[in-house]
Amino acid sequence: MRTQATGQLLKLYIGERDQYRGIPLYHAIVMRAREMGIAGATVYRGLEGYGAGSRVHTANILRLSEDLPVIIEIVDSPDRIATLIPELDRMVGEGLVFSVDDVQIVKYRKAPRPGQPPQSW
Repeated sequence: MRTQATGQLLKLYIGERDQYRGIPLYHAIVMRAREMGIAGATVYRGLEGYGAGSRVHTANILRLSEDLPVIIEIVDSPDRIATLIPELDRMVGEGLVFSVDDVQIVKYRKAPRPGQPPQSW
């Protein structure tokens, strides 16, 4: 079964050590997106990068950083992404860079509960 829909991909670039109310910011963002019923979110840890301060953060063993770049990708419908952006603006202090790109959702299906058919987006 294929599901065709237009969605949006939201990308955030933050630091691994960034915090929100005492927990890692990336975790707080994923949990908030989940609370809001957003379709999905994934966190990637970068090997190297720099931001507004031009300080290079790297996983190179000779220059081991404890503040590697983190990329968060969040996908959902345009209207739901629009409701998430003000939340992110409130949660993220310094250095937030994000982009929103239109994407084609090919398939999105939740695992069925026992005795129920699969649910598609």
